[in-house]
Amino acid sequence: MKKLLKTLGFVAFLLTYSCHTKSDDPFSDIPDDFPILQKVLKNPDVYQVQILYTQIDRNESNQPSFQDYNFNLNDQVYFYPASTVKLPIAILALEWLNEQEIDGIHPESIMLSGAVRESQIPAEYDSTAANFYPSIAHYIKKILLVSDNDAYNRLYELLGQDYINRKLKEKGLLHTVINHRLSMPMSEEENRHFNPVTFINQMGDTLLQIPARHTESIYQNEDHPTVGKAFYSGGKLIESPMDFTFKNKYALTDLHGTLQRIIFPEKFTPDQRFKITETDKDFILKYMSMLPRESEYPNYDLPEYYDSYSKFFKFGTDEDSIPSNFRIFNKTGNAYGHLLDGSYFIDFETGIEFFVSAIIYTNQNETLNDDTYEYEEIAFPFFTELGEYLYQLELKRKKQRQADLSAFRIDYTGN
Repeated sequence: MKKLLKTLGFVAFLLTYSCHTKSDDPFSDIPDDFPILQKVLKNPDVYQVQILYTQIDRNESNQPSFQDYNFNLNDQVYFYPASTVKLPIAILALEWLNEQEIDGIHPESIMLSGAVRESQIPAEYDSTAANFYPSIAHYIKKILLVSDNDAYNRLYELLGQDYINRKLKEKGLLHTVINHRLSMPMSEEENRHFNPVTFINQMGDTLLQIPARHTESIYQNEDHPTVGKAFYSGGKLIESPMDFTFKNKYALTDLHGTLQRIIFPEKFTPDQRFKITETDKDFILKYMSMLPRESEYPNYDLPEYYDSYSKFFKFGTDEDSIPSNFRIFNKTGNAYGHLLDGSYFIDFETGIEFFVSAIIYTNQNETLNDDTYEYEEIAFPFFTELGEYLYQLELKRKKQRQADLSAFRIDYTGN
């Protein structure tokens, strides 16, 4: 029944909506088949929605060119980026590793995190890994497959704030501030302290030992943004907006730009690219697009980890399997009423490809930490409808050449 309704909706779309040209605004006239998308775009201030959509065309050599469209995009307007910040940290961990130039050290090398402060937690064991040890590679898998918070924290502690923020700025990602761990209640001071880390090989030999470090630099949002009108802290209701001065920032253009840098690095100048190997890039792309059920180590079981667990566009909270002709290379985020997704979307059957990144805020009572957000009623349906709307737009859009997407046909076995 669900598939029939989707088919009928698609037919209605084709009958009522003509193809956009490059001079058109794809968000100016949303058909009635997409009621939640329509509602959100008519109330951009209420939902603080931002959208960045990139159409892709290919030349005779299959090289891509981009045409951007946006709705309500504003890098100066703060929103909480939640887990989307994990994507650049995962990539930077591989860049950092390549810079070490130490024989025998690689992404699968055992990475042991120590603890020298009360707020810190050691990590010397990982039950989800094939060898029961943590590593950069395994942390990246967990980040990209199910957005694991501890995995992000370990890479944050390895790299430190100075390295992260400097590297992202060097690459032209200018509207980003990374200054804290996730799901760990720490002060801004404690978040400036980083655990000692030791890399060893399978024989137990030390490859690299990094002492505990801290930074004197203060990475903060200079405009002192606030969110909401009230929030809960320690079980008490605070009747004032929540201060996000010392929270992460990751503007939508930077999320979108990170996706484009890892998918099509040749579109950027060498200094704006991530300094990783082709093997590293293939590894990131594999786990960005892998579905939880396709992973053996770590293993994620149904029904909790269904295909669209972290694939919001088009598939939303649908627990049916995503058809095999689709692949979505993406990173999502979800916190404080914010829902985000940045994606490179592919349909191998039709040759469709496009980038889309979006943020929506659904918190009608303007109270944070009360677990009362309109995710199910508004946020997830918004991503489902936006993904479907753009997909249908792409089906109708005329292109001079069909894209050759064979480079993105990844072998998901042997992980």
